[in-house]
Parts: sequence; structure tokens; C-alpha cells
Amino acid sequence: MRGEELAFAIGPNMVVVTVREFDPSKDTEGVEAVERICEVGPSGKLSLFTDLHGDPICRVRNSPTFLMLVAEVGQETVGMIRGCIKTVTCGKKLHRHGKNTTEPASKQVPVYTKLAYILGLRVSPHHRRMGIGFKLVQRLEEWFRDNGAEYAYMATEKDNVASVKLFTDKCGYSKFRTPSILVNPVFAHSLRPSSDVTVIQLAPNDAELLYRTKFATTEFFPRDVDSVLNNHLTLGTFLAVPRGSYSPDTWPGSLRFLADPPSSWGLLSVWNCKDVFTLQVRGVSRVKKAIAKTTRLLDRAFPWLRLPSIPNFFQPFGFHFLYGLGGEGPRAQKMVRALCAFAHNLAKDSGCQVVATEVSGQEPLRCAIPHWKMLSCEEDLWCIKRLGEDYSDGAVGDWTKSPPGFSIFVDPREF
Repeated sequence: MRGEELAFAIGPNMVVVTVREFDPSKDTEGVEAVERICEVGPSGKLSLFTDLHGDPICRVRNSPTFLMLVAEVGQETVGMIRGCIKTVTCGKKLHRHGKNTTEPASKQVPVYTKLAYILGLRVSPHHRRMGIGFKLVQRLEEWFRDNGAEYAYMATEKDNVASVKLFTDKCGYSKFRTPSILVNPVFAHSLRPSSDVTVIQLAPNDAELLYRTKFATTEFFPRDVDSVLNNHLTLGTFLAVPRGSYSPDTWPGSLRFLADPPSSWGLLSVWNCKDVFTLQVRGVSRVKKAIAKTTRLLDRAFPWLRLPSIPNFFQPFGFHFLYGLGGEGPRAQKMVRALCAFAHNLAKDSGCQVVATEVSGQEPLRCAIPHWKMLSCEEDLWCIKRLGEDYSDGAVGDWTKSPPGFSIFVDPREF
């Protein structure tokens, strides 16, 4: 459907709305205007503004396949939607090897599906309740089907009633997963990782082998994880091990590590969202801004006290996103805490104000991830839809009806 336009009449006055592919040469200004009016919110209320740095498709352009649509009335942009498609793990199955092999007789292997993701749906407040959002979703779903996607999903805040109703009541989506977005501020002082933990930065090929071996059966694991790890926005993959087991100088590579792992280890990768878009909190009173500034001044003046301080969220700020977080062993939580401290210091040196991650609500390592509850979303909502009934159920059946697992893999390209 690229290049095609869909025009339809809506409302009692039969207003003609055109839905077409986003054209950066003429649509950027109009899209940014809708983003501003949708994000700022009512006067006097706390709101979060997103600055896309003049690139409306920045949040999907690193995905394998993507599309952005705009809706317009006359020459005015009144709505937009973004979508992307990738291949991910939707389950696992038992694979049995033949007798002439050194591998185990059977092991769990991933079952993949082609998954579409919807994000960035916006409709101007002056043109809501006219069916424009519904038409944008429908048109994007057509493109998903044309490109072979079997499922589509979207993420929203649990209490975003309008969004939830649109997708579940009108578009046929069902509530699927409730992950947690955990956000931790970056302080003016550095954090001290545990002295009995060593953090090693892995080369992308070592990171890929480790992820594919240990995480490939995790729900939503991207089949093209190598593209994610080699993307310029990935600042590195970091492995935490007990001190004395391995070090950067004695690192033997992931193959030998997997053959002889330490008793416990942790792993995560860091994605630089700061170079994609920035955020800004608006609608905060002068008193609260002054209190926050005071905490930062005290933190900078007395760093040895390690006082928690509130970053400057009231000016545009960037953040790092932690993905591929996991580990094994009785001290895995300690390894993850050390990695989070390391990631905090990396974000501090990069001028970021927060570090964020998203994990399953049942994630065993969740309690080891430092975060401020007031900044976090303890229960995000993902809704999913099966796009075609002509697809075979395969090894896992209808994915939309499958129970949640303990972990999910959140692709940073879509955060």
C-alpha cells in the first residue's frame, strides 16, 4: 500500500479525511504540531513532552521494516500512526537430535513468528471521536498483512481508557501482557559496584552467542538480535561475574564461557535513547522545581554523602535503556545490581538523567533492578491481535491465548 491514499468521509458534516504514507519533505511540521498538542496536556497538569529532534520516524527507523501513516483534513495533519514488523520468539518446542551428535538428545528451541508493533498513534484533540484513530489502525493493519505479519501488538498505559477501549473494543485486540517499566534517576555522584564482582564488556559476536544460547526461547526475543547488538545505538553488552572467575584480560570468549560458566553471572546491554529523542516534564510548580534543584546542589557539593537527588527533568533530558537483562545462579541478583550500578555511571558520564528498563511482572531478577516507584510504571499494558486465521497454529497454537512466562525480551528499537 506504499504510495496509496485512502480517503473517507466522517461525521455529520461528511468531513473528508485522507490517510496516506508520511512524506518527510512536507509532513514533518504538521506531525510535530500534533505531537505537541497531544503531549502537553491540560494547562496546569503534569505532562511529559517528547522531542523527536525533527525526525518523526526516529522511534521505528532502526526496525527491519517500518511505515508511518498520516491523516489529514484538507492540508491540515490531524493524526498519525507508526508501525514496524520483525520476527520474534512466540514460544518454544522440544527438538530431538539424532544419535550421531555430541549435543544433548533433546533441547528446547524457539518458535518464531512475524510480529507487527503499533506505536505513536496520535489524533488532534479537535478531531477526536470521529473514527480517525480507528481508520489509521485499520490501514496500518492492511500493510502488516501485506507484509506477512501474523500478529500485531501495541503498548499503552493501563489507565489510558481511550486507548484501551479503541484497541480492545473496536479493533479486536485482547489484553496480553503487563510488564513493568522501571526508571531510576541518575545522581550527581557515581555508584560503587560491588567489590567482589567483575564487569566485562563483550564484543558483539560474543554477546550474540550468549543471547542466542541462553535467551532465544524468551518471549519476544528478536531473531535479528545481531542487528540490535551491532546497531550504533547499542553502547555495549556487559557481563558480571564473581571476581576471580574471569576478567577482561582472561576472557576466553562466550563459547568457552558457556562450557565452563561461573556459579553465578548477570548480563545486560545498553541502548542510547538520548541520541534518538529527549523528554521533558512540564506543568511542575516552581516550589517543586526549587526542591529538586536543592537536592542536586547538595549532591554535587557533598558527593561522599551519596545523597539521592532529583535530576533536572524540567529541561530536555536523555536516557539510556537497559535491555537483554538476565542471569543465572544463586547470586544472579547481586550480579544484576552490580550491572545496574555500572550502567548508572555510564549514563552519568553520558549526561543522561535517568536509566530505564522494561521487564515482565514475573521477572525473577526484577527485585534486583533499582528504580524509583514515583518515576516507574509498575504495570504497563500490551494488547495483541491475530491478524489472519489462515495461518497455522504451529507448535504453540494461538499465541494470543498463551499464558505469560517469567521473562520477556524488550526490543530497544521499539521503546
